[in-house]
This record gives sequence, C-alpha cells and structure tokens, in this order.
Amino acid sequence: MPRFEPHPERRPTVVTGASSGIGEATARAIAAAGHPVALGARRVERCEEIAASIRADGGDALALGLDVADADSVKAFVAAATEALGSVEIAVSGAGDLDASLIHEQDSDAFQRAVDVHLVGTHRLVAEVVPGMVERKRGDVVFIGSDVVRAPRPRVGGYVPAKSGVEAMARTMQMELEGTGVRASIVRPGPTQTSMGMDFDESVAGPLIEDWARWGFARHPYFLRPSDIANAVSTVVSLPRGVNMTLVEVEPEAPLAERG
Repeated sequence: MPRFEPHPERRPTVVTGASSGIGEATARAIAAAGHPVALGARRVERCEEIAASIRADGGDALALGLDVADADSVKAFVAAATEALGSVEIAVSGAGDLDASLIHEQDSDAFQRAVDVHLVGTHRLVAEVVPGMVERKRGDVVFIGSDVVRAPRPRVGGYVPAKSGVEAMARTMQMELEGTGVRASIVRPGPTQTSMGMDFDESVAGPLIEDWARWGFARHPYFLRPSDIANAVSTVVSLPRGVNMTLVEVEPEAPLAERG
C-alpha cells in the first residue's frame, strides 16, 4: 500500500519569468513531460511565441501577461491559468532581473524594486497557489534561487538580499508545509548564460568582472545553459510523492585541464 497517492497524470503548471532564459527552458521541459503549462511574463508577445512553439511540438501551453510586482496581475494570471488548465499542481517562481550597482550607491527605489520583484513577487504567487494545494493535499512549488545566497557577490545591488530572502522564505515554508502533502523546493543555479546582465555596458561590466575575479567568483569561463536548470526543476517535480528534494544547487564544470 503506497504511503501517498501518486501524482495526477496531468499536472497543470504555472511558470513566472517564462519569456526567456531559465523560465522559458523550464516551461518547455515541463510541457515535454506531458503537463499543460501557463507561461507568465511582462513580454507576453514573446511568451506567445514560445507557447506556439511548444504546441507545435505536441505540448499544451498558454501565454499570459504577468507582472509579479503587481498583486492584481498575479491574481489574474493564476485565475486565468486555472480556468484554462485546471487547478495548479506545479508552480515555478523565476521572475526577476539583475541590476549591477554597489549597494550603497544604488537608488533606494531600485533596491526596493529588486526586493519587490524577486521576493514579494514570489510571495504573491505563493499566496495565490499554495492554499489550494494544501486543500488538495498535494502540489509542488519550486523557487529559483541563486548561488549568491551561499556565496554573495559584489556589485549586483539588491539581487543578493532579494534572492537570500527568497531562499529563506522557501526554507521556512518547507517547515510550515510539512505534513500537508505540498512540497517546497529550491533550485539554486550557479553562473548561467541568460539575458540577465547582457545589456551592461563596458563601464559597468568591467568593474563587476574585476571584483568577481578578485573575490574568486570567475574561476573559469564556462556557464550553465538554461536547459540545465530546467532539467533540475523537471527532476525535482517528477520525484514520486513522499520524497522532497529540498535544495538542488547546479554549477558549471570547468573545462578539462591538460594533464602532463
């Protein structure tokens, strides 16, 4: 006799920050596993393109506009996804961006924006989807963290404090959700090749890279691919019920060294 009823064969999923990078790759991976996916981001036109590509490959995907900094937008996103796909079984919170600046030089409004998008935006999603999961006694919530929580990096403004808050919230929820049948998991990417930071000009990127190298954060040139993180998310949510992979950190391997 199993300790838990198995996952439903069809698990409606919402992914925030799904217009590019890790969010896009995660939506594609979840859809490839046979689950319907609602892609949410401010760039809804890009989400439409991705959703169309998923459907062309035989998956079930829906694109919806979403601004996680707006509570009403989050409510509308979850409501529309639920109406179209069914009650949310998997929620992946990955919306956010990177602002390169020294904390003491960063405008407080910009700092607050980072916290509002990464941390409060994640809570807005949690508040909309987790109560229903608890009521149904099953569900997965995956928080996209960052290895800056374990090893803070300089010159990324509010990003380190915000991501630290996200992971602290996730760890707290793991205790609060114990015994409910709902799993909360952190997937913690290391350096990943996404659009984050790609628009920095040389005057910003140069000092950032110099400081990262000085503190030992630029040991080799290899970066993870978004699909590497998506595979980790897919693994976490596909584990049988009764098992909770609470934290997965994914780091790029260095290039192979010549051995004399």
